[in-house]
Formats: sequence, structure tokens, C-alpha cells
Amino acid sequence: MTGLSIDKLSMRFDLPDGVSVQALKDVSLDLKAGELMSVLGPSGCGKTTLLNIVAGFLAPTDGTVSLNGHVVQGPDAERGMVFQQGALFEWMSVRENVGFGPSMKGMPKPEKDQIVNRLLDVVGLQDFKEKAVYELSGGMQQRVALARCLANDPDVILMDEPLGALDALTREKMQGLVLKLWKETGKTIILITHSVEEALLLGERLIVMAPRPGTYSQGIPAALCRHGVVEDLRVVKKHPDFAVKREEILGMIWDMEEEIMGRQEEGA
Repeated sequence: MTGLSIDKLSMRFDLPDGVSVQALKDVSLDLKAGELMSVLGPSGCGKTTLLNIVAGFLAPTDGTVSLNGHVVQGPDAERGMVFQQGALFEWMSVRENVGFGPSMKGMPKPEKDQIVNRLLDVVGLQDFKEKAVYELSGGMQQRVALARCLANDPDVILMDEPLGALDALTREKMQGLVLKLWKETGKTIILITHSVEEALLLGERLIVMAPRPGTYSQGIPAALCRHGVVEDLRVVKKHPDFAVKREEILGMIWDMEEEIMGRQEEGA
């Protein structure tokens, strides 16, 4: 089977004081190769935990994650991660950061340089390739992080709030870049975000997770990203379906947050 399969995934954290926290419970879903899925949910519902398990950074308590029929048992270049903060090597130049993965693989320099130069063109940083990353703006650093991830040619790209720290204008530009890269590379992408608008703009498919213990609550066909590939994102936001789906999802998450607050008040 090609694509990503998450089967009855559960994650429990056992704390030193003897208390256990059930972060995820019986999460199951499948992603086709080349699908872009955005993930929403109230704070603490296990979105990042789910992403870290798919990345191989955490081993689940129960269940499995499989990619192209192989069970995920740890980090691997087939799954690339883009964090909220770029997690770049500040002592390296932009070019060196993007080429880090191919260098670690022992790729011949001419081949590596070709890949790096192509990706720097794609993310619009060719003129900044010899700059140190600390000299770049936040948006530029995230473009470096995207290029570095793509340089490893992963099957799946995992994005954990990659645009959350950016200002509104830069964020919108980066959303357009994510869609452009998705269209050009055909990569499978899972995007975690707290922004309903962003989830709708970028998700070919959108899932909402329920409060802790995190479970797969509901899948919502979005596909507005298909418009975003060929239209300005501001035009997409004016699409009649956009406002309707945004209010539907906001209401769903608001109800979940109210439920959480009610539980906390009862336990106080």
C-alpha cells in the first residue's frame, strides 16, 4: 500500500508522580500519496504528539504508523519535519543549511549543489545563499527550513505550526509558497495549525481532533487549496464555501473548548 496509514494509535505519558496522561486514543486514518491534510483541534488535543509519532520521535503506547507498507520505528529521511521555529544551524549559511541532508548522505558535491541551487530558486533565496540564517527575517528562515526539508526528498512532509510565529502578511505569502511546493513536488503533507482559515486554505482534506484524550473527531472535505494553487488566496477567502466552512469548524472547536472549560470547573 502506498501512502500513510495510522492504525488505532494511542499514546499515554506516565509521569514521575504516578499520574498518567492519555494524550491520544484509538486514532485511525489513511492518507493517499500526494495528499495535503491539515489538522485542527483545541489546545492539548494531541496534535503535536500525533505528528511526533508519525515522525518517529515518539513510540506510541499502542497502534502503528505505516508508510508505504513499512511500519515506522524511528526517525527516517522518508519523513521530513518543519517546526514552528526553523530549527536551523545558525553557524551555517543558507546554502549549507539546505545542503546539510545531502551532505550527511555523502552525496557528490556537484549533485548536491544542483539540488541546493534548484531549491533556493524555488523558495526565492538564491541571492541570500551565503548569508548566515540569523541575518534573515522569520519568513526567510522558514523558507530555508522548507528547502532543507525538501533537499532530503522525503515522501512525507510534517509541518508543526510552521507559520504560526509570522506576521499576517508574511504568513499569507508563505501559505502561497506551501501550496506551490505541494503542487510542484507532489509530496504528502500533514500540516498542524491553530488557524481555521489556514487549515481551509491549505488543506485538501481537513480533520478536527477532539479534546484529550485526543481522538479523530471529524473529517471535513475542504479542497479549497485547489483554488489557492491557481488563484490569489485573498480571492479564495471570498469563495462562498469558505465562510460557511469556517463558521462550521469554528463552532465545532468552540463547543469543544466550552466542554473542556466545563470539565475544569467541575473538577475545581
